[in-house]
Amino acid sequence: MKIKKLNVIKLITLAFVLCAFLAPQNTQAQKKRKRKKNKTEAAAPKPPAKPKEKSIASLVKKSKKIDGLFTIYQDTITGSLQMQVSEDQIGKEFIHFNQVSNGVIDVRRFRGAYGGSKVFKIKKYFNKIEFVTQNTSFYFNPNSALSKSKDANLSEGIMASVKIEAHDKEKGLYLIKADGLFLKETFSQIKPPRFPGASKNSFSLGTLNKLKTKILDIRNYSENTNLEVEYVYSKSSTLNGGSSAIADGRHVSIKVFHSLIAMPENDYEIRFDDPRVGFFTTKVNDQTSTSSTPYRDLIHRWNLKKKDPNAALSEPVEPITWWMENTTPVEWRATIKEALLRWNVAFEKAGFKNAMVVKMQPDDATWDAGDINYNVLRWTSSPNRPPFGGYGPSFVNPRTGEILGADIMLEFIHFSGRVMTGKVYDSSASFEEEELELESDFDHNQMTCSAGHLMQESSLFGQAVVTAFEDSKLELEKITKDNMMRLIMHEVGHTLGLYHNMKGSQLFSPEELANPELIKGKALSTSVMEYPAINITKDRNKQGHYYDNAVGPYDEWAIQLGYKPFKTEKERQDLLNKSTQPELAFGNDADDMRVSSRGIDPRVNLYDLSNDPIRFAIDRMELVESTMKNIKGKLVTNGESYQELTRAYSILQGERRRAGIIMSRYIGGVYVNRAMVGQQGAEQPYTPVSIEDQKRAMNGLSKYIFAADAFNTPNDLYNYLARQRRGSNFRSRPEDPKIHSLVLGSQKSALRHLLHPNTLQRLTDSELYGNKYKLSSFMTDLNNAIFKADIYGSINSFRQNLQIEYTTMLIDILTGKQNARFTNNAKSMALYNLKNIRSMSNPTLGNISSRAHKQHLRTLIDNALKEVK
Repeated sequence: MKIKKLNVIKLITLAFVLCAFLAPQNTQAQKKRKRKKNKTEAAAPKPPAKPKEKSIASLVKKSKKIDGLFTIYQDTITGSLQMQVSEDQIGKEFIHFNQVSNGVIDVRRFRGAYGGSKVFKIKKYFNKIEFVTQNTSFYFNPNSALSKSKDANLSEGIMASVKIEAHDKEKGLYLIKADGLFLKETFSQIKPPRFPGASKNSFSLGTLNKLKTKILDIRNYSENTNLEVEYVYSKSSTLNGGSSAIADGRHVSIKVFHSLIAMPENDYEIRFDDPRVGFFTTKVNDQTSTSSTPYRDLIHRWNLKKKDPNAALSEPVEPITWWMENTTPVEWRATIKEALLRWNVAFEKAGFKNAMVVKMQPDDATWDAGDINYNVLRWTSSPNRPPFGGYGPSFVNPRTGEILGADIMLEFIHFSGRVMTGKVYDSSASFEEEELELESDFDHNQMTCSAGHLMQESSLFGQAVVTAFEDSKLELEKITKDNMMRLIMHEVGHTLGLYHNMKGSQLFSPEELANPELIKGKALSTSVMEYPAINITKDRNKQGHYYDNAVGPYDEWAIQLGYKPFKTEKERQDLLNKSTQPELAFGNDADDMRVSSRGIDPRVNLYDLSNDPIRFAIDRMELVESTMKNIKGKLVTNGESYQELTRAYSILQGERRRAGIIMSRYIGGVYVNRAMVGQQGAEQPYTPVSIEDQKRAMNGLSKYIFAADAFNTPNDLYNYLARQRRGSNFRSRPEDPKIHSLVLGSQKSALRHLLHPNTLQRLTDSELYGNKYKLSSFMTDLNNAIFKADIYGSINSFRQNLQIEYTTMLIDILTGKQNARFTNNAKSMALYNLKNIRSMSNPTLGNISSRAHKQHLRTLIDNALKEVK
């Protein structure tokens, strides 16, 4: 026992010794491990503390709050924008619309120009708010299984994806930065594209300057948020600095109103388009229809509702209210108001009393004419000729076609003499360019309206006639008033949704138009949506009013189809079926024959008048000739320059040119009837112009355009066709009048149509369905008109020009760059005519100039025939 105790004691003692020995080392090791751990912890970064979530209030505390559809916050120091989006706006559709508040005509961004409207949807993608353009061009019947695939192969447009800066969960609000939405071309393209064929040296905008582009104004309402933005485009240097309207071509501002609009929620009734009547439309295809015409095009119209639905005639719940801008010349305000209210006659036929209301903008008004909450008749007096004399656009809800707002732009230049003052000195190409410009405008912007331009030139012609024969100040004032009345009615018609109707000028006969008592207070055309010529008579004692004094029968009918509350579909169809009545005929810009590349019906034309346009054209040419003999004595005033005389000569020659164009369209023309199958009074769709009328047109052209004495003008007039010098404005070209070029321009305008591949092909094709004026007969008549009278004698310089031009055109049919567009029949007749010309061009007859000319013709033909072989 003692031994065991002793061993136990030894063991305990040994343990204490070991503990005593190891304790310092263990403590040291623990300290080392602790220091190492601390060092490691110090070296490793600490997990970041969760940042405090920013509130909307903290981010906008230095900003001015502007409440409205989308609440806007603008920093009071930098001007930068933030915008508030509510949770209930996510997934909803809105409308974006823009218009130019101020710009430059050089790039066709002029004050009041509408940029169109589109639907966009607001979406949330994680921490971003997206603005997405919606495709409104297609319809799927919801009852069709195909509607489940309505999104297939359709692209939406994500215009912007913006980070959410703050979220108020309690109020359901998101805050985003908005500078990128408005200071860039996010919602719409502001800088115009360069279309193919544009000159490289023409004026163009530079690159969008982010530093200079800025917000000018913010107007916010419960249903729309409006911002005015100044877009500045800069470039370091420019070859073409633009017109005098541009202070510095390197830095150009385009100011634009942007409107974000709540999608209307109302009882608006959608109405669909019909080809027998002309409304602006939003084109929609029904993707679930098996029809060969699956069209569901929405006509544009106001949401006009009767206060008393049961009354035959009732005031509307909300009328279409117009404001005359306070820039309107005081002396014209009564006429403008009267013209606008003339449309109430048409609305009464549709069951509405006082549908149109006119008010005057106070001089101390706080609202701008560009505010979409107001429909405004606006005025400008532009430095350069704008692309309108009057312009009546509207903007719509693309989902329904409902017109949401409209303006009418009126240009003071239209009522002044600032037009065509230099055309007498330009090459003949300038006239052709005018038509090509009209064509270009239509292709790129179907809201473009050239009625004002044509009416201005027509009115200047009327003024020249009145001055030459009467010199009556009263008559000159009447032309101006009638002109303004018609222009306002025309542009108001556009704002009501109506398209042009170029088939409306054939309401009265020439005799009726020369009966002032018969036409008093009436429309001279079936529609004020036409582009008619001025009604000015050869017999000045029979002069009535010069333009429409009322809306026409077609206008009243169209307004009924657009606005009358129909009780049944049969009632609407019965009204549509009246389209076969002559006074309700319709043909729009797509059908007209202002250029030869489109249109086949010569009745669908502009700048004509009466139900006998060929006779009208001949009468107009004779009036031009008689006026030309009188103008020198009436337009030359002591102490003044010859500018007025020069302008009048230019206007008169332009009138002759247009008369030739009118007649040329009847050759190879085909009358079009768009009545539906089985409709009462319907005619066959295509009926060629009678051989009698085609021959009448050919004879008229022969006598008044192609004949040797067609452009007889008193020789002493040429010595006085002098423009007034201004500084060094003659440096670019000689100042002498280019008389031969001007005359040839009129002749070429007719020839280009007569020898256009479409015309020549149509002459041959239409022989199969009734045309009696064969291609061979026409080409022979044309050849004789231009050459036969000169076979044995001398040829004057006008005819020499014409014959070379015509011969060159025939050669181009055979060997030109576009020769593949001509039919073999046309080529055969061109070759036949060239050989006849060669045989008629005897170089031994006539004076020296004529013999040289005939040798020239023979050489041209001989060289061409070598190529043909």
